[in-house]
Amino acid sequence: MIAKVKFLGAAKNVTGSRYLLETNHSRILVDCGLYQERDFRTRNWDPFPVAPNSLDAIILTHAHLDHCGFLPKLVRDGFRGKVICTPATAEIAKIVLLDSAHIQEEDAQFKKKRHHQEGRKGPFPELPLYTTKDAEASMPLFMPVNYHQLKNVVNGIRVSFFDAGHILGSSMVKVQLEQNKEQRTIIFSGDIGRWETPILLDPTNFDEADYIIMESTYGDRLHGSRDLIDDTLAEIINTTKQKGGNILIPTFAVERSQEVLYYLNKLLLEDRVPHLMVILDSPMAINVTKVFNHHPELFDEDMLALMQKHESPFDFQGLKMTATVQESKALNHIRGTILILAGSGMCTAGRIKHHLATNISRPESAILFVGYQAKGTLGRSIVNGDEEVRILGQRLKVRARIIQLDGFSAHADKNELMRWLASIKKPPRQLFVTHGEEEVAEQFGEYLRQQKGWKIAVPNYFDEYILD
Repeated sequence: MIAKVKFLGAAKNVTGSRYLLETNHSRILVDCGLYQERDFRTRNWDPFPVAPNSLDAIILTHAHLDHCGFLPKLVRDGFRGKVICTPATAEIAKIVLLDSAHIQEEDAQFKKKRHHQEGRKGPFPELPLYTTKDAEASMPLFMPVNYHQLKNVVNGIRVSFFDAGHILGSSMVKVQLEQNKEQRTIIFSGDIGRWETPILLDPTNFDEADYIIMESTYGDRLHGSRDLIDDTLAEIINTTKQKGGNILIPTFAVERSQEVLYYLNKLLLEDRVPHLMVILDSPMAINVTKVFNHHPELFDEDMLALMQKHESPFDFQGLKMTATVQESKALNHIRGTILILAGSGMCTAGRIKHHLATNISRPESAILFVGYQAKGTLGRSIVNGDEEVRILGQRLKVRARIIQLDGFSAHADKNELMRWLASIKKPPRQLFVTHGEEEVAEQFGEYLRQQKGWKIAVPNYFDEYILD
């Protein structure tokens, strides 16, 4: 045996990415994400299958919560190894983890208060999964590594990072194993981005690998054209302004918020929409936007040109950033149409829930979804057309206009996933399809068998495979 891999997350679901890679002498974890789907969240509380202090290192593909958000719990439970990732991922992950800890503390307190008011008794999950102190304890463990730099993790395991084109600093990880004079190469795709998207460079392709662990989030569909984003966004803003409602955009603080700002800036420069107030109501998104300004080397040519002309999408007239809770609450008293970007992107927590509670029953308002909505999330219920949803303990009628705009997706669609694989010249020993809802992962796995003739597996939760 040269190694074995155990699938501790993102196995027939799309969050909680965790891949345990073991050799005879070493043990590393590739990604340590939070489960966010309602059906799987209890797994965040389950005992970790190996002692956290037995892990030599944790490798992060990128800084989205479903790939890094479990780290503070592992640190609290004894992990003391290095957290290896790109410099931009390290900066953003620290912001994401502190925000996650704060939200969990707030939500636990809110839930405890509500249960007390409702007279509930019993063992409710009223404690946060981890605290701000736990998140802060993880910060000294980060070890940034630049793209293409070969890093020796432990004896017999080396890693290198390649641009995934998904979010700032996102990476595909090449793991090189050597044991008993045998060598194997494993590619972890992370989340595969898209070609010719604003701000970022394109995803990296590879010539060969012995094993590939690949995401399949949109392995069953094609995205709408990005050419429609400008027109659709302009129509929503203009129509809602005429009605006198507000526009809410639940956004992920990392990348999606910045990309939406890019398009809004473009529409304003072209004078296609009224110059209404645009609110970035997310302390995390505000801080992440600052990280973008630290890393112009990761921008594509068009973004660099905007910066050189002083037409940055992160600093246009009418853009207001609300850092405090008081500023966020004050938005509900503004008369006239405003556009609010707030997290979380799947409406599972954060300030967007309060804005939804105020606007979701207003027919004149519009709620625009620009990201993936996992099963079991509030966002999924809304885009699925539920007539009534539960928000902050209240049952509310859905009367606002609901729009889902797929062109914004930072995940490759079916054709783009195949484009990523097209450069592989020699069939891998095996390809594992992960990070997709069960029916999607199974369907994409079967499609790959038919198209490629490769050995394909679609792992279940806790499945283990020998990489010989």
